[in-house]
Amino acid sequence: MRILVFAAHPDDEVLGCGATIAKHVKNGDEVNVVILAEGITSREKLRNTNKSKKQLNELSVVAQKANKLLGVKSLTLHDFPDNRMDSLELLDVIKVVETFIYKFKPDVIYTHHVGDVNIDHQIVHKAVITACRPIPNFFVKRILFFEVASSTEWQTFGSSICFSPNWFVDVSEFLELKLKALEVYNCEMRDYPHSRSIKALEYLARWRGASIGVESAEAFILGRNLS
Repeated sequence: MRILVFAAHPDDEVLGCGATIAKHVKNGDEVNVVILAEGITSREKLRNTNKSKKQLNELSVVAQKANKLLGVKSLTLHDFPDNRMDSLELLDVIKVVETFIYKFKPDVIYTHHVGDVNIDHQIVHKAVITACRPIPNFFVKRILFFEVASSTEWQTFGSSICFSPNWFVDVSEFLELKLKALEVYNCEMRDYPHSRSIKALEYLARWRGASIGVESAEAFILGRNLS
């Protein structure tokens, strides 16, 4: 199968489905990853890519290293503004997403849950769904939405749609590889008990696994399944 992952920021792809990516690769599937926003400039008051050039380059190297560890065939880093994607016309984001969909022609797409507190996650979700309109003979057969620690669970009840998974992937064999890839993203990780810490993410995988009777799992919401 051909797998395409759309993530908003570098590290979201590993947080959301890193172990599942590794499992796909082990099964002989082709996995390509597209990260749409640059992931740095929101840390300053004003966006200044020249000022952040060194950090952006360093994050790019880290992202390539983490994805190579998982076995990803290609990683594309787009340059939409970090945590400012709501300043863009949604159609412009959709057009970029469509370009990659028709380039890679995936059978399965993984992307963000619409209810995340992070605005970029919401925009990416909406762009992917719009780009994946089920027209006749469309090749995308399955769309799955992942959870991202420190965004999905931080949304408050009633503010948006809750993440209630109905699709689980047994990743018992691949959890350690996911955690190693997250260690590569050390600059994005935090100390426990922050939910975006190595320990918390291991606990989450163990809990998702226990929910279905396996050692470790990643959880998703099934958006569409035509196969």
